[in-house]
Amino acid sequence: MRKSTLRRSCAALATATSLALALTACGGGTTKKDVQSEGGSAAAAGKADPNAELKKGLTVGFLPKQVNNPYFTTADKGGEKALKELGSSYKEVGPSSATDTSGQVSYVNTLTQQQVDAMAVSAQDPGALCTALKQAMKNGIKVVTYDSDTTPDCRNAFVSQASAEDLGRTEVQLLAKQIGYKGEIAILSAAQTATNQNTWIDFMKDELKKPEYKNMKLVKTAYGNDDAQQSFQQTQGLLQEYPNLKGIISPTTVGIKAAAQYLSGSKYKGKVKLTGLGTPNDMRKYVKNGTVEAFELWDPAKLGELAARTAVALSSGQITGKEGETFKAGAMGEYTIGKDGVISLGKPTVFDAKNIDQFNF
Repeated sequence: MRKSTLRRSCAALATATSLALALTACGGGTTKKDVQSEGGSAAAAGKADPNAELKKGLTVGFLPKQVNNPYFTTADKGGEKALKELGSSYKEVGPSSATDTSGQVSYVNTLTQQQVDAMAVSAQDPGALCTALKQAMKNGIKVVTYDSDTTPDCRNAFVSQASAEDLGRTEVQLLAKQIGYKGEIAILSAAQTATNQNTWIDFMKDELKKPEYKNMKLVKTAYGNDDAQQSFQQTQGLLQEYPNLKGIISPTTVGIKAAAQYLSGSKYKGKVKLTGLGTPNDMRKYVKNGTVEAFELWDPAKLGELAARTAVALSSGQITGKEGETFKAGAMGEYTIGKDGVISLGKPTVFDAKNIDQFNF
């Protein structure tokens, strides 16, 4: 079964300092082939051959937003396992801060200079990485984004956790049921520039326009920058500012855990509902003690695995990133590339007291 067991997420704080770094990316690097835009994504020149043999001995670099983040550790281990199975090599590099955009650019440049065959990148900021990623592609490196995307012209394919629309709308639906479709609500996000967070929030706002939510009001979107302490403090601040708050949506694993921690030790436990994107291991005790009724996520290990398999399929010429192309991702099954080179892992999974002990991540 293709589990889209879910979660988290993510942060990015853009700075304008990355351009100079990107321009000096690959001095002296040997250009393997140029790239051209095809089908909305930066597909390599030439046609896909779905029957091409998967190459072995490739090197795929994983560049998460933050190397010490448990979510990305799980995701990248999924990629490492898949690459080992496929007979290729895995390496991980990345910043220790989820807001170190210039540092992430430097790591793209490093992987390019090392002439890896492909890289899987979770972008802190869509614009800041673009120049460096385009330079990587000009050097013949296949670029896959996962979890958080860049613009389509800066990569070959994007492996999405689930449909952005599904994630945004279902989180509103979950919270609405818990608060009886009535009352003030707030969103506790990661960073203001996090592309995935903002896309999900846009769909949340659109969902709230439907007639069934006429008695619900979004009063504020707060930002915890995927930092546990900041997210904890933002939760406290929301409740002080809006004493009648009925619910909080936090579409980030760091944020929802911090919010649950605050609520569980406060007078708001069980009164202010909390949902969003979290991992079962982080949220298990809060579900069992009544702080949280239900939340959702995908399996980050599967996300990392699909990113790795996509990178190998691209490097082997089975796909180019064009809409409509299909490829087999091992036991995960067959996937079809959608518009703008997007590959969706699958539907989100809802976790509650009935099923949470069935999962371990």
